[in-house]
Amino acid sequence: PYYVYPNQNLFLQASLHSSDPNLVVFVDTCVASPDPSNFQTLTYELIRNGCVKDFTYFSYYSPCREVARFGFNAFSFVNRYPSVYLQCELVVCRSNDYSSRCYQGCVSRFKRNTGS
Repeated sequence: PYYVYPNQNLFLQASLHSSDPNLVVFVDTCVASPDPSNFQTLTYELIRNGCVKDFTYFSYYSPCREVARFGFNAFSFVNRYPSVYLQCELVVCRSNDYSSRCYQGCVSRFKRNTGS
């Protein structure tokens, strides 16, 4: 666990470890829940399909393509829930494929590619 005060800035980093230097990582969706096993019932979206949902969420510059840095202000689910759990979905793409999901940014309706 990581203990913070409400409204404290949280900084996160996701790193891709691969022998392929031509990959890039993109934060697509991050959802918070007071229940670590249920991200369906009571949730709070920070970012969904690359679209920022929480005004305190911010993407930070990273000198490496295989590292995504982001942050937001800590919050709680009303006083009866002592913890907040975060579940994030990241996308890995080829760094030179500018038509890939990683370079599309906010997509309000994302359709899956039917190709391989």
